[in-house]
Amino acid sequence: MRLMDALRRLPAPVTAARLAAETGVSRRQLYRDIATLRAGGALIDGEAGVGYRLTEDPALPPQSFSRLEIEALVLAVGELRQTGDAVLETAGRSALARIIATLADEQSRHAMHTVLRSFRPPPARVDFTVDMALLRRACWEELALDVRYRDLKGRVTQREVWPLGISYSDGTLKVLAWCCLRQDWRVFHASGMERACLNGRSFRPRRVSLLRDYAARHAAPGPPVKE
Repeated sequence: MRLMDALRRLPAPVTAARLAAETGVSRRQLYRDIATLRAGGALIDGEAGVGYRLTEDPALPPQSFSRLEIEALVLAVGELRQTGDAVLETAGRSALARIIATLADEQSRHAMHTVLRSFRPPPARVDFTVDMALLRRACWEELALDVRYRDLKGRVTQREVWPLGISYSDGTLKVLAWCCLRQDWRVFHASGMERACLNGRSFRPRRVSLLRDYAARHAAPGPPVKE
């Protein structure tokens, strides 16, 4: 998958050395990977010493987006810089490159010359004291976390939480979770999570119902969910 992404994203022809560096493998392994992709039906032109070019299967219809949809996609990926999460930003750029590679020629040119761009500088500092990959995995796979949390008043507690979603804002990262200690939803500041680890328990399939109930409570009049 990384090799296909690199072939779509980098200007062709791409040398074996560049592809090996992009995918983090040796050149010998790269040649084996190209042979495997070709055997699987990928149309990769070129050879060692010349460079490689991926030809998308002409039997597949190109994706089609309106010009405004293309502008929106490029703008949205550009805005990922504001999260301060470099891994998330890289994933967005990779996904956009794959989308552009499947567009018709005229739409591909539109994507390269959009007029809506995000030029806001990234946040000066975003405090990630916890492993973002761990938080994302816990949300996706509905895995409970044991957390040592310091609240805004400096009080420290040990909690089991069921992470439901992650919210980015200017210079702040928050985690919406069901708190087993309080038996209620809580919004945690990620900077206050001094330690977080999987405890081996799962809360599947509660995530969807908890999010639905949270949305209903959030829409109803009354006190907001505590932080």
